[in-house]
Amino acid sequence: MSPIMRFILRRVGFLFLTFIVFMLIIFALPRAIPGNPLSTLLSQLFQQAQANPELIKAVYKRLMDEFGVGKPVHIQFIDFISRTLRGDLGTSIAFYPRKVGEIVAAYLPWSLGLLIPATLTSWIIGNSLGALAGYKRKSAVDNLMLPVFLTLSQTPYYWLAMILLYVFAVNLGVFPIGGAYSSGRIPSLTFEFIADVLSHYILPFLSIVLSAMGGWAIGMRVMVIYELGADYINYADSLGLPDRKLLRYVFKNSMLPQITGLALSFGTILGGSLITELVFNYPGTGYLLFRAISTLDYPLIQGVFILLISTLLLANLIVDFVYAYIDPRIRTGYLGE
Repeated sequence: MSPIMRFILRRVGFLFLTFIVFMLIIFALPRAIPGNPLSTLLSQLFQQAQANPELIKAVYKRLMDEFGVGKPVHIQFIDFISRTLRGDLGTSIAFYPRKVGEIVAAYLPWSLGLLIPATLTSWIIGNSLGALAGYKRKSAVDNLMLPVFLTLSQTPYYWLAMILLYVFAVNLGVFPIGGAYSSGRIPSLTFEFIADVLSHYILPFLSIVLSAMGGWAIGMRVMVIYELGADYINYADSLGLPDRKLLRYVFKNSMLPQITGLALSFGTILGGSLITELVFNYPGTGYLLFRAISTLDYPLIQGVFILLISTLLLANLIVDFVYAYIDPRIRTGYLGE
């Protein structure tokens, strides 16, 4: 077997075992919350019991069997694993009788449309400004940028979201207060609807970009300063290599940790920015997860977390391959070249 195949099988096997461990955690945590997940549904049934008690008893038994609440915990876990591996995330309790996959699919595009552009924008701007500050270290540019980066990186994104909402939506009335689009509008590809969506989009987008940009910039600034003092740069400089070529080497090596951070950010993106989506009442997966926890909707909680963990593990696998492609030292160590 070739070295690259051994590497791939080893990584995939490790990630599969990690996935099973996470499945156990995902299964156990919702059940640690006190309360009966079927209480809301059952209370609605009991209110109608006088009308047709036999029918209510039959529906009650069917619900208990469908969600497996009355079964032993180990049986529930085995059913949970087998259904998940078949791609069946179950039926939501709060949105009964809708399937979890159907509900997540309805909320997922809003999170992806918000978080992917915001993450990429903050990553590109933050790394570019951080590289400039690192190259111009101890200059007026660095002295001006660094306090801004530190302030943004230490500002909680939900606090920044509330400030933006209060100033630009409540006080100035420039943007809508919340939601993904105005109530009463029917989603369509018309210019009016797209403009309405964009007006609701700007504040959540800015709150995520500004709060994340500072962390990316600080990380890149530190890496650039470290690489500028490395032996290979000093040696290359003594050979007379032009500054432009030296900076290309510095930037390439400085980007490795940032690429890891970006991949891991994409891995957690499907969980949504929970507080940001709550502040702006934005219908993403983070907002959906909050509703699921509030109603003790076990299948929906599990479905969102399974999606989150799966993308996180996939992101880790992609990072391994990207690292091996970018850095020859890692490729040599992993693949035995």
